[in-house]
Amino acid sequence: MEQCSNYQDYPVFKGLQRPLEFLGFQGRYIYWAAGTAGGAIVGFIIGYVAIGFVAALVLCTLILAFGGVMTFLKQRKGLHSKNEENGVFVISHRSRR
Repeated sequence: MEQCSNYQDYPVFKGLQRPLEFLGFQGRYIYWAAGTAGGAIVGFIIGYVAIGFVAALVLCTLILAFGGVMTFLKQRKGLHSKNEENGVFVISHRSRR
């Protein structure tokens, strides 16, 4: 059977070719930042209705500051959370094969 060579080849992209990044946030931390922003807006609305404008503004600022710091600290460690075990490890038994 003959192959038709008159068809043009088109590149097929499967998945992301580069890591996902938006405004300095990478991967899953985009969702963390969006959740922080949404939580700050909802916190401001609830605080404004329950307490008042100034208290709601302080609550909004605290939520944004805490969420932003936590997001940047987690992102700095890497996209995949890793456990850092510090100390000296003594292996008392070594198995032979």
